[in-house]
Amino acid sequence: MADQTPREVMSYDVLIVGAGPAGLSCAIKLKQLAQEQKKEISVCVIEKGSEVGAHLLSGCAFEPRALNELLPNWKDLGAPLNVPIVHDRFTFLTKSLAFPLPTPPTMNNHGNYIISLGRFGKWLAQQAEGLGVEIYPGFAGAELLYDDKGAVAGVATGDVGIGKDGKPTERFTRGVELRAKQTVFAEGCRGSLTKKLMEKFNLNADRDPQVYGIGVKEIWEVKPENHKQGHLEHTAGWPEDLMTYCGSFIYHWENNLVAIGLITGLDYRNTYLSPFEEFQRFKQHPRVRKILEGGKRISYGARALCEGGFQSIPKLAFPGGLLVGDCAGFMNVPKIKGTHTAMKSGIVAAEALVDALGSNALEVTDYKTRLEKSWLWSELRAARNIRPSFRYGMLFGMGYSALDTMILRGHTPWTLHHHPDHLATKPAKDCKKIDYPKPDGVVSFDRLSSVFLGNVHHEEDQPAHLKLRDWKIEDTVNIPVYDSPESRYCPAGVYEIVKDANGNPRLQINASNCVHCKTCDIKDPRQNIDWCTPEGGGGPNYQDM
Repeated sequence: MADQTPREVMSYDVLIVGAGPAGLSCAIKLKQLAQEQKKEISVCVIEKGSEVGAHLLSGCAFEPRALNELLPNWKDLGAPLNVPIVHDRFTFLTKSLAFPLPTPPTMNNHGNYIISLGRFGKWLAQQAEGLGVEIYPGFAGAELLYDDKGAVAGVATGDVGIGKDGKPTERFTRGVELRAKQTVFAEGCRGSLTKKLMEKFNLNADRDPQVYGIGVKEIWEVKPENHKQGHLEHTAGWPEDLMTYCGSFIYHWENNLVAIGLITGLDYRNTYLSPFEEFQRFKQHPRVRKILEGGKRISYGARALCEGGFQSIPKLAFPGGLLVGDCAGFMNVPKIKGTHTAMKSGIVAAEALVDALGSNALEVTDYKTRLEKSWLWSELRAARNIRPSFRYGMLFGMGYSALDTMILRGHTPWTLHHHPDHLATKPAKDCKKIDYPKPDGVVSFDRLSSVFLGNVHHEEDQPAHLKLRDWKIEDTVNIPVYDSPESRYCPAGVYEIVKDANGNPRLQINASNCVHCKTCDIKDPRQNIDWCTPEGGGGPNYQDM
């Protein structure tokens, strides 16, 4: 871009990138500790969504353990935890049947709540602002800033008003430099800045690669006779084949609302598999259709999940900053939960940061030491072998998981390992095509009508935020070898194969459809797609997800 107008500079003690549970918990704890120690600590949180909660999506069966530590009086403060879980069910599905199974101890939800993560995030933001935290939604962290010694010095938000041609438009506004003594990255799964930090500071050295799943979720308003408030069900098996890791959730929330979704491991092998279409098939199961039929679908969304767990946790601190929450991979896969661990990481980070700020330490090495002494670390270590066991198939994984959790209780002398998701995809010649049925408009739907329910909006006149490192790879690898997997793994119809003037297939990127799930950045066979931040405020505007 030609315009090099100096950017406005704002300085803080701590800058937090991302207003999710991890980032907001860190901000709240920092201010609490500052009050206790009678210190002045300036804290700023930036959020790429149009408002706090706009990009938050989870199941969400919430474990309040970390919340009890952070805000013990959360009930008096009006936290939106209104539906205690009263019944758990775990079911194995075939195409037409459902078999109840014993609920694994890790999936016992006694004392937990069915919530909207978006509502919860908004409430956390209110608590943070009440303590003096500055929160700026609609500001996307687009560029890392470094000092003259190579340490992270903050981030710059993206310029607004750059046209598709890369030139400033009449809307042009220069981004802002947000500088800080320490920068906390709480971007969530596969954060674009975190990805750059991983490379620059080699944070993944001697760690297993991170592995991922994609969760596709809808909220339905169902008929009162089909609703059981506080009832929670998880399923395994159909619609995926027994070599593909997957599982569903059906959570009966309040006011006849049901949250329903399917999580598919991104280490699936068949290039013709579509997680979105698998979800549509799942809803056709007689047991599931019975719940939804006669109801109304009111919201849709999708996001990637970090599933690597303990052995994939990267180096967490580096000069000038640290990682918290899902960008560090703190999800507990057997529990199907990551919010409580994300919050705990933010709390521990704040405790370490306060001491580091007092000593002017450049790298907060004490952060990991404190984590290793916390329940978060022991919880993830005990769960470390569950997800990789499913690499050998659903039945083996379920059998091993039962042994590990019920008998060995996570105290195994061995550690199973992960392999990169994108390397699992087989060439089209080695895969069987999947004949997905057309949507019926009753319980199953197409991508575009789904994206509409996600309230997705991007400024049309801006450069595409989905970038191919080498367009030739699309023509020489993705189309001829893998038959364009991006047109199937994307849950929003961003990647479309069209015919050129000569009738040859070519890739068309519909960037305005993007729901910011990051799946393309993860699953592309040659790692040729970079997901970058669009203009701040762009993307989905989820309601109650």
